[in-house]
Amino acid sequence: MDTQKIIDSVNAEALKTDIPRFDIGDSINVHVRIVEGQKERVQVFSGTLISRKGSGINEMITVRRIVGEVGVERTWPLNSPMIAKFEVTRRADARRAKLYFLRDRVGKSRRLRDRRRGMKHVEGMPVVNK
Repeated sequence: MDTQKIIDSVNAEALKTDIPRFDIGDSINVHVRIVEGQKERVQVFSGTLISRKGSGINEMITVRRIVGEVGVERTWPLNSPMIAKFEVTRRADARRAKLYFLRDRVGKSRRLRDRRRGMKHVEGMPVVNK
């Protein structure tokens, strides 16, 4: 067995299988486990997914939200054991792979178009034939 197959088999055990489908631009809630001394609690970080990079065990996500007119971004490994779960709250239509341009936007121009209105042929959405 070569080295790459051994690495892949070890990484396959650590991959999460309960991750919902979410794309760039979607509003998601990330439930993060926080350990304070002997206690562990779950804190929800809700924001817009602006970046996904990597693949497999190395996949990372960046979520951005606005708190008191200041942008806050957090980056996590997708398969981290510190993440309890993901929830998709709103699906958005994004034409780019990375939404870094949202850092410079203020007000209504920061909003992304809702996927239900903008795109007709989205996986999981009914297609209307005219």
